Amino acid sequence: MKRLGKTGPAVSAVGLGCMGMSDLYGSKATRDDKESMATIHAALDAGINFLNTGDFYGSGHNEMLIGKVLQERSELPLVSVKFGVLRTPQGGFSGIDTRPEAVRNFAAYSLTRLGVEAIGLYQPSRINPAIPIEETVGAIADLIREGKVLHLGLSEASPELLRRAHAVHPVTAIEVEYSLATRVIERELLDTARELGVGVVAYGVLSRGLLSGTLNGHYEPGDFRGHAPRFTGSNFEANQGRLQKLHGLADDKGCTPAQLAIAWALHQGDDILPLIGTTNRGRLAENLAAIDIELSPEELRQLNEAFPEGAFAGERYAQQQMGLVVR
Repeated sequence: MKRLGKTGPAVSAVGLGCMGMSDLYGSKATRDDKESMATIHAALDAGINFLNTGDFYGSGHNEMLIGKVLQERSELPLVSVKFGVLRTPQGGFSGIDTRPEAVRNFAAYSLTRLGVEAIGLYQPSRINPAIPIEETVGAIADLIREGKVLHLGLSEASPELLRRAHAVHPVTAIEVEYSLATRVIERELLDTARELGVGVVAYGVLSRGLLSGTLNGHYEPGDFRGHAPRFTGSNFEANQGRLQKLHGLADDKGCTPAQLAIAWALHQGDDILPLIGTTNRGRLAENLAAIDIELSPEELRQLNEAFPEGAFAGERYAQQQMGLVVR
């Protein structure tokens, strides 16, 4: 267990990322709700008490899936919800709405789909530069005072925006991509979060499966990686070569590349909560075993030298999306 931020709740060593159960890694035809629910149950049984979702994952499907699981549990985990991303009936994306009135509207639907009295951690998924962060955070602060939200979060926000938000209401955690393949937060954001006592929820600790070594460059329809520079074309081939070092270090350690990458994230500080994103119980068990892996200072040095920021070719998102994330 660890504390999420200086004044946040006690959370498990890792959290469960639920996005892939509903969206972005394939089409509706590839969903397996029964296995997804079994995986959530298995994670909770193993002691994970932090579930990560977004109200736009599957246009509400992910929240409803989690809600069904929560109905069967006597003890409820902390559910982290992102909001603000607008969807189309065809499954596309059409903008970001973080106006105060939209915040309250999104929260009302999330509370209903999840079937809970309060959302554990609530945050805009991306920042709309046309809407002052103070207005968005102020609306969440109102929900906290009303008992509908427990903790305030941000996602992919710059150090400046984190400071501005924190001045309105204490930010418990900031969700941001962080892994051996994406270390951009080490430039400034991580120091800012630590200065303010804000925890870090690290998503993409396996870089969307890249660090697991299981991707082959061919993706199902509806998988966003098929359009992301890091996962396609010559960039993907170059990154496969880079992964040979990770495979070698994992072999020396007697673990899988995925386990080693998760263990590295766990060793970056108790203020960092890595998310394990998976859709099946077998992969969950493999990833949870990383919690018991101890890395020596020498092993950490080798990993840090082999995978500095910028070591992997290609951006993590398509160009139009990169303007909305920390870079």
